[in-house]
Amino acid sequence: MYQDLLLATDGSDVAQRATDHAVELARDLDATLHVLSVSEDGPHAAEKQDRLRSEPEDEAVSAAERATETADHADVDVTTDIRHGVPQEQVVDFAETNPIDMVIVGTAGRSGLDHLISGSVAEEIVRNAPVPVLTVRDTP
Repeated sequence: MYQDLLLATDGSDVAQRATDHAVELARDLDATLHVLSVSEDGPHAAEKQDRLRSEPEDEAVSAAERATETADHADVDVTTDIRHGVPQEQVVDFAETNPIDMVIVGTAGRSGLDHLISGSVAEEIVRNAPVPVLTVRDTP
């Protein structure tokens, strides 16, 4: 039933938790894990770049490499893709245009004003993905 899992990662701590869950699930199901990281071109990309003092492309590649190493270490079949654009749109597009059975994504669980201003990438993926979405919260 679940043979192709899509892991959306940005390299954050919560994305690492999602990676751990995705790798374990892929191993248990003998599924292929497709790792997707997006070099952000969205409305908050410049703000994020200034805060982190790094290039979005380098960030995306690094996040994908870390997830791929985790999957390789667990003997999980893995593919990697780097895209450019708005993360939630790219994740949904990947799930729509590839044979994906489930999306796995971390969520920071923000609420209140912060959530209203910036929204939630995970929430947009849940709303728009053509397949089930497993969200992994940042709290243990």
